[in-house]
Amino acid sequence: MKSTMGIILTDGMNNRLKELSLERSIAAVPFGGKYRAIDFVLSNMVNSGIINVGVITQYNIRSLMDHLGSGKEWDLDRKNEGLFIFPPYLSEFGTGWYKGTADAMYNNITFLERSDEEYVLIGQGYAIYNMDYTPMLEQHIETGADITVCCRDMSDFSIEDQKRMGIVEFDENKRIYNFMEKPLKPKSSIASMGVYIVKRTFLIDLLQDSVSKGYSEFVTDIILRQLDTLKIYAYMFNGYWRPFSTIQLYYRTNMELLNPKVRQELLMDRRKIFTKVKDEPPAKYNSEAKVRNSIIADGCIIEGEVENSVLFRGVRVMKGAKIKDCLIMQGSEVGPDVDMQYCILDKAVKISAGKVLKGDSEWPLIVGKKVKV
Repeated sequence: MKSTMGIILTDGMNNRLKELSLERSIAAVPFGGKYRAIDFVLSNMVNSGIINVGVITQYNIRSLMDHLGSGKEWDLDRKNEGLFIFPPYLSEFGTGWYKGTADAMYNNITFLERSDEEYVLIGQGYAIYNMDYTPMLEQHIETGADITVCCRDMSDFSIEDQKRMGIVEFDENKRIYNFMEKPLKPKSSIASMGVYIVKRTFLIDLLQDSVSKGYSEFVTDIILRQLDTLKIYAYMFNGYWRPFSTIQLYYRTNMELLNPKVRQELLMDRRKIFTKVKDEPPAKYNSEAKVRNSIIADGCIIEGEVENSVLFRGVRVMKGAKIKDCLIMQGSEVGPDVDMQYCILDKAVKISAGKVLKGDSEWPLIVGKKVKV
């Protein structure tokens, strides 16, 4: 896909992941012991041969920019092309805050104009999946589509989750004739994954036309308004895909990583997921430690019991502590004789001796960054 460049859209300001997204973009939320959400779409692009990638950021960008750095881990620290990060900026004529996804791309339209790739792949930075985009591009070219939308059958999601998605209907040729953004009553279980392919020059025209009319959103103001006039096709993806659209889905996705089949597809496939490298010693298990069906990252010290949990780098679990069905992020410390179940601890949390913390599988208990309990 040397003929394709990439644009990654990160989320605007919201609190859908509660305390986890108060100080960081959802694209920078930790996942699976050592990854960040954005690692997956960025690695997918690199693995598909896309080496000119722009990341459009908005709110709480420090953590995301620190994680991405120069793009070295993705082999994108290049003299020509590579990784470009576009934070919002103040000017004499505007506040710098983007009004929507189309407005965000328009405000960085020089990136599109100065590039020379024929196609643009637009992706979201908050979904977990491992995908080769090459077949999608091939279908886009074969069908002569104006826009190709990557879709998936969401039958494995609840109806409530489907209501938060863009639901599509298409004909026998996969041309989309109905696109419902967050419908109260979904007419199908096929939903957009927020991944699109479009010709670069055509995208520039679409953005310029949209903004001139006062529009700001790529889906509602470009795709939905021109569904009858543009040739918009669906490309079906059949693999594992989870968006971080609610705290329940975020918790569920981490827990599903304990399933060997999911872990194999996401992380052990020939398409590697890259992330920022940190030098940590191997995890240490003391003689009292008991660990079952868990992911334990580098630098952890385990003296207590851990079951069905994901522990990120540098977590310490002291003697007598019992942890079950929990996510514990980097640098957190669980004191002696603590009893925890269905909890999410953000970075550098300290739980003092003897505490009992219990959440629910549908509503895990969240402890914010650097909190002492």
